[in-house]
Amino acid sequence: MSNHVSDQMLDQERASVAQQRRSPLVGRARALVAAMAACASLVGCASATDVVATDKPGTYTVAASATGGRLAWARAHEHAVSEARDYCERRGMQSSVTTETVSGVQTMTAHASEVSFECHPTF
Repeated sequence: MSNHVSDQMLDQERASVAQQRRSPLVGRARALVAAMAACASLVGCASATDVVATDKPGTYTVAASATGGRLAWARAHEHAVSEARDYCERRGMQSSVTTETVSGVQTMTAHASEVSFECHPTF
């Protein structure tokens, strides 16, 4: 009988040790999920207009906007530049940004970037 009781105590001790080992992992997983949710809420979204030809031959414009967080201007800039790059690459060329106009610098407002660019042959 004492053997049965000692087996139960050993099983409880093993379960306790296993729980202690899992607790830091569970806590870390919960912290990671919370951090990812917080980041996702700050990311916001970005959108761009279609590329439009300007009055100057070979020059185009595209505008992008982004919301959510302090770095929305960076996402708007990157989205506009990416659209320009993709537009030129689809034509077998590379983009060259000539001017950029930005607006909206306050937190939690829409930030925008309008890029004028040209497409040049790749070398």
